[in-house]
Amino acid sequence: MATDDPKTLVSTEWLAAHLKDPDLRILDASWYLPTEGRDPKAEYDAAHIPGARFFDIEEISDHRSEMPHMAPPVEKFMSRMRAMGVGDGHQVVVYDGAGLFSAARVWWLFRLMGKTDVAVLDGGLPKWQAEGRPVEDMPPIIRDRHMTVQRQAQLVKDVTQVAHAAKLGDHAIVDARSPSRFRGEDPEPRPGLRAGHIPGSRNVHYASLLNADATMKSPEETRAIFEAAGVDLAKPVITTCGSGITAAILSLALERLGHRDHALYDGSWAEWGMFPYLNVATGEA
Repeated sequence: MATDDPKTLVSTEWLAAHLKDPDLRILDASWYLPTEGRDPKAEYDAAHIPGARFFDIEEISDHRSEMPHMAPPVEKFMSRMRAMGVGDGHQVVVYDGAGLFSAARVWWLFRLMGKTDVAVLDGGLPKWQAEGRPVEDMPPIIRDRHMTVQRQAQLVKDVTQVAHAAKLGDHAIVDARSPSRFRGEDPEPRPGLRAGHIPGSRNVHYASLLNADATMKSPEETRAIFEAAGVDLAKPVITTCGSGITAAILSLALERLGHRDHALYDGSWAEWGMFPYLNVATGEA
């Protein structure tokens, strides 16, 4: 059970105690791989935490990019949040229907936009419902709220920056995908991608940071997992995964460790695995 921190991770108990706070905004950021056959918006419509708005990760993204769900332009983020009644002075809590999966991506997006009063719900909707807490099927009444955004460019890396970091070895690059995908033994879910990992990167499967109930392990356990994987936490860290979703779970874990110098590779393997001129490693790190 995590110590409640409204800037990183809060418990279901914390959210229940603050559910009626006038400046609380709850976001359902559920997103699933196509192979799972789940419709996050339909699930939200059927049952969500009272007052929650639906954050559509695919829609609130940069549609100018060929890469999946890349971070949206500042103007698009601001307009979508305003339309959802999320703005300055709000404490945001993000959850998802998997427990702790895509919510971390939206936490990172808010941080990228300079908003720090945002936390992920530890254990998400499954834990909330398992405890018999209330849900509803009606959308909330939206009141317009202005949002000021200051994009924090240091929190995101592009392919050129990651290639330089891999060559120089001046960053720890950490991959959140499964060990078999990292080693290049399993084919990638997206067609046309090579199998393997960024040379010099280390593998910390996002699921290894979670307990059986999809709550995040303690900072002490988390630090031990990163160190056991050979991650040099004295260096700046770049997190990566398949398409920038689960990398954010690593980013959230690092923030809880007090490791502030981390950035997310937004293109992740969907980009790196596509370009034939970028080197790919296989096998163990």
